[in-house]
Amino acid sequence: MAELISPYGGSLSQLMASEEEARALKEQAVNFRDIHLLPSEEYDLELILNGAFSPLTGFMTRKEYETVLKEMRLPSGHLWPIPVTLGISKETAYSIKEGDKVALRDQEGFMLAVMEVEDIWEPDKPFEAKAVFHTADMHSHPGVMQLFKEKADIYIGGRVKGISLPTHYDYRALRQSPLEMRRWFKKVGWRRVIAFQTRRPLHNGHKEMTLNAAATEKAHILLHPIVGPTSPGDIEHYARIRCYKAMLEGYPPETATLNLLPFAMRMAGPKETLLHAIVNRNYGCSHMIVTPHHADPFNAAPKRPPYYPYNASYELLKQYEGAIGVKALAFERIYFVEGLGRFFTKEAIPEGVEAKPLSATELRERLEMGIDVPHFFSSKRLLDELKRAYPPRHEQGFTIFFTGLSGAGKSTLAKMLFTKFLETGERPVTLLDGDIVRKHLSSELGFSKKHRHINIIRIGFVASEITKNGGIAICAPIAPYEEARQYNRELISRYGGYIEVYVATPLEVCMKRDRKGLYRLALSGKKRGITGIDDPYEAPVNPEITLDTTEMSADECVMEIMAYLKKAGYIRYFDA
Repeated sequence: MAELISPYGGSLSQLMASEEEARALKEQAVNFRDIHLLPSEEYDLELILNGAFSPLTGFMTRKEYETVLKEMRLPSGHLWPIPVTLGISKETAYSIKEGDKVALRDQEGFMLAVMEVEDIWEPDKPFEAKAVFHTADMHSHPGVMQLFKEKADIYIGGRVKGISLPTHYDYRALRQSPLEMRRWFKKVGWRRVIAFQTRRPLHNGHKEMTLNAAATEKAHILLHPIVGPTSPGDIEHYARIRCYKAMLEGYPPETATLNLLPFAMRMAGPKETLLHAIVNRNYGCSHMIVTPHHADPFNAAPKRPPYYPYNASYELLKQYEGAIGVKALAFERIYFVEGLGRFFTKEAIPEGVEAKPLSATELRERLEMGIDVPHFFSSKRLLDELKRAYPPRHEQGFTIFFTGLSGAGKSTLAKMLFTKFLETGERPVTLLDGDIVRKHLSSELGFSKKHRHINIIRIGFVASEITKNGGIAICAPIAPYEEARQYNRELISRYGGYIEVYVATPLEVCMKRDRKGLYRLALSGKKRGITGIDDPYEAPVNPEITLDTTEMSADECVMEIMAYLKKAGYIRYFDA
């Protein structure tokens, strides 16, 4: 049974039902309304039940939610930076009233907990977005996109009684609860523990930096990687955990340990850093290393800079470290001096020697471009795992996603590019043309905004599977809405490259071409819902390539795309 902890580290009444209670609740559940949780809500429920989200005892009520947004505090006065909420549809809300019990189920239908409903309300999502993320722009921030598009419209709150924690089949020995970790720390005499987590490629600099921090603070180290949803573009957690395990082997005995954190990231930057600190405190940590862009979603698009200011997360945690009980430690850049064969912090570098910085960004670029990695970056064991996690780009799958008005030239360019890849035979390649997909994959869909969105994310799902398995997907729909395109970018970037090609041929040129006769029908009033006429087209925010077939021939456009792919490392050669 899971013992909970109070703010932040004592003891509370248990939220997990006894075997007898669980049996009774399962029998009664036939009379309860079922609520199927989103994956992110499953992670939140797990952290409520295992004590990592203590002092929460359920999904937030309206009073808790509003107090957190306005004051960054719970009604009890305890610091809490981000709402933890459960969403339901308006249709479901009509069948539930305060005082009812509802069964909380996972995606497969297994009952995880029962909640007694205390509050049902419609949240002000724009206000929530600005309070948590400092923006309500879903096109620029994936956390805001998730809030508006994945989270249901009505919130429901109340205390939960756990039936079963979510089942994880991977790395079971590394999934210790907060209580289990605190007991273990006490058993081995670890009074001061530094938590460290990063989504970036690991290297010797991380090891040296954490060891320096441990020596300074007279502490031990908990490597605590997140294994729930993280930022778009991050590698999947299996690869990250293999790297963490490999790095752990390089630590001196009895200085560090590894445990997994089942957490769904919001990518909320500084405020999420406070939440990470609270969670790490509940796991028994006294210190936390904060990276310069902690919990920033800047990986979502390659051209996008970090969303939150440099070191803003560290500065906010420093401000509240007393309230949480976790000391903020700033991430230190580590340098290697070849002549001395040693690592140094910047301040400790001896005068007159050449010091080489160890950067996770440089390491990832070297791995993806197939450039040799200097020996001081990583041990052979860790480097082998990193190479598996970050294969050279010319071995990765990738998606080329064309978007533009009808008649812009997308299909022609996609077919020519498809032929180019077939000629080289370098990797399997699939063409997902908009009209063909409509016929075979989305024949039941119309042309409403909702159906257009569904059609585009279906294309994205197929492309993500092709990319995941090392192939090339070439997609050529109109894809008029940035929301759907951004969704696909985030999905596909988890598995390989994503190259958005905006065919920016002006509407007047497309109308003159009008190969399908769509514009003529639209202007005569015989057809509605034509993009560019009576349905909007939203130009891409951050395309990798922009082309205008008014001034460039199709061959020139294809050569420009191939040149980009070669420069970016996705292909090794092409015929100019």
